[in-house]
Amino acid sequence: MSLKRDDKKLRLQGYIQAARDAGIKLTHQRLEIFRELASHGEHPDIEMIYKNVKERIPTISMDTVYRAFSMLERENVLNRVSFFSGRARFDLDTTPHHHFVCKVCGKVLDFHCADADRFKIPDEVLSWGKINQTYLELRGVCTDCI
Repeated sequence: MSLKRDDKKLRLQGYIQAARDAGIKLTHQRLEIFRELASHGEHPDIEMIYKNVKERIPTISMDTVYRAFSMLERENVLNRVSFFSGRARFDLDTTPHHHFVCKVCGKVLDFHCADADRFKIPDEVLSWGKINQTYLELRGVCTDCI
C-alpha cells in the first residue's frame, strides 16, 4: 500500500507528539526511526525498520529501534500484531480493522467488516479479564500466490 505524502506527514507528527507526551527526548535516531515508520503502508517488523534506518545511520543499534517501538506501542500509536510467522509485526493503523494474511508469501492486508466489529464476546471470556481490543485474522492464499 502506497501512502500519500500528507498521510506520512501526519503519521510522523503523531509519532513526534507521542514521544513528547511521554516525556521522551526526540533524538536524531528516534526521528529517523519515526520517519521510516511513517513511510510504511504495510505492517513492518523491527528488523525491517532497523535495516532501513541503518543505511542512513550506520551507528544505530537494534536496541534503540526496539525502545522506540516499545514507546510508540505503550503510547497506543501503533499495535503489535503477531501473525503466524512468529515475528512480531506492527500495525500503524490503530483504527478498528481486521487482517487477511497470506500463508504463502506473508502479505498482510487490512479490511473492514461491520459484522466482525459487532462480535459478541462470550461471557466466559469476559470473566477472564478486561478486553481492550479485538480483531479478526483471516488466513489463506492471496491472489498473487494462487
